[in-house]
Amino acid sequence: MKVLIVAEIGSNWEGSYTRAKKIIQECKKAGANAVKFQMWKAEELYNKSHPNWNEIKRSELSFQMAKKLKEFSDKQKIEFFCSAFYPDGVKFLISIGVKKFKIASRTCMLTDPNSLEVLQEKARSKKEIFISMGMGGNKKKILKIFENNKTTFCYCISDYPLNFDKINWIDAVKYDGFSDHTMGIVAPILFTLLKKFNYDVVILNSDLYTHSMLGINVPSRGKYKLVNGKKYFFCETTAQGWKIGVLPPNTQNISK
Repeated sequence: MKVLIVAEIGSNWEGSYTRAKKIIQECKKAGANAVKFQMWKAEELYNKSHPNWNEIKRSELSFQMAKKLKEFSDKQKIEFFCSAFYPDGVKFLISIGVKKFKIASRTCMLTDPNSLEVLQEKARSKKEIFISMGMGGNKKKILKIFENNKTTFCYCISDYPLNFDKINWIDAVKYDGFSDHTMGIVAPILFTLLKKFNYDVVILNSDLYTHSMLGINVPSRGKYKLVNGKKYFFCETTAQGWKIGVLPPNTQNISK
């Protein structure tokens, strides 16, 4: 299974070319295959009363800056692409040679100005499309728009940051991509392992500990739960260092 690791830079460069270059370099060192920025017009997506308005406005990605960052990324041998939120932005990105596009969850809602036009412009590009629908939207309509594109739908929950326990892994592995908003790197690594090895998994919930764990049906030793006659070994994913079948001391009662 080929894995594409995309580092979301988004607005974290805060309008600084120097900072953007540094982040791109660090993403390359970390092993990412691509970096993704966001191209928006602040006034079209946010109200000036937004508490982070200054940061949002400062992080607008101009055509000139996008071209510079694309050229810098090319030199670093890491792919550059964007979530674009207005049609002219899509056209410009095509003109500088981006190979793919991301569709943001909010764009799938079709509530922002030009959302439908943005989707249609990206579809006409015939380029590869990654889609998150964490805020909802009409999947059938999205599929129809992109019927002539290679598409990857990503499991996504639009919380920032996302609590790891809210991830439904049974649903997640039905998707071919994972748009991660958790802190750290455990979630996307776990998703990749589950997809690659096609593990049989369940979510094991505890009312006593108000906690959830992953249960994996694999040959192992240790603590497990029987579900429909199959052994699902506990896999603690929110704390580091715990092997399959081994539980932290504060969650030893598996009957509740």
